[in-house]
Amino acid sequence: MTSHSDDDLFRREVGDVTPVDNDRVSARKRRSRETPAQQARRAAAEGRPGLDPNPLTLPDEVPAVDPHDLVGHRKDGVQEGVFRKLRLGKYEVQARLDLHQVYIRDARKQVDAFLRESQEAGLRTVLVTHGKGRHSPEPARMKSHVLFWLAEHPLVLAWHSAQPRHGGAGSTYVLLRKSAEKKRENREQFQKGINKY
Repeated sequence: MTSHSDDDLFRREVGDVTPVDNDRVSARKRRSRETPAQQARRAAAEGRPGLDPNPLTLPDEVPAVDPHDLVGHRKDGVQEGVFRKLRLGKYEVQARLDLHQVYIRDARKQVDAFLRESQEAGLRTVLVTHGKGRHSPEPARMKSHVLFWLAEHPLVLAWHSAQPRHGGAGSTYVLLRKSAEKKRENREQFQKGINKY
């Protein structure tokens, strides 16, 4: 039985293969198109003046919802049990934003500021009251915009229409990401628990 080295076997297998000419392939990475929210975040991170750091867009149209629709969504990573408790109003509402009598353009700024300030303060569950908009020329216009913004906001993990005691279809519970401070506190608590044993 004859022994062949790995190099000999390799050369025999690829002996008639012709190398591909790679001169025509660009080494430059193609950038994907960024959304306006991503562009604003990038501009803010790069410190470019004059650009709005608000990640929420103000499109001409957003997907319309009915004034009485009960809606909710959870982003990847949010456990079903956590979302169920949010939906059922089991979490304490730690802050509220009321958007009655507010223009859409101003509401965009208020929603972003409210979510950022709440998260920085270590709050996890907040309530946004947008109203149902039953008697508006465009029914549920504010509600539709708020739901659109919650979907695109980087600090929001989940949201759901509130229970009747908190405004029902005219309000939305919002679950926020933990602040950096809260994450640090959790790590410290976890370490203390490990070090006990």
